Amino acid sequence: MTKTISFAVMHFAIAFSVAYLLSGNFVIGGAIAIVEPTVNTVGYYFHEKLWNRQSQNQDQSQNQDEITVGVTA
Repeated sequence: MTKTISFAVMHFAIAFSVAYLLSGNFVIGGAIAIVEPTVNTVGYYFHEKLWNRQSQNQDQSQNQDEITVGVTA
């Protein structure tokens, strides 16, 4: 949990710094620093769901190939 919190703090600091440097505005920097990690987290959630589905499909395909080869041999 400590690693997750330290990563979140680092992510917030980087997002704020980049947004502030690009905009020159603390409010915009703060808003982007809050919104960007939130959107990124949601994106990561769906990325993981798709990744896991793809892995399951590959595993099932590989298992089916092994079963087919075993039956014909």
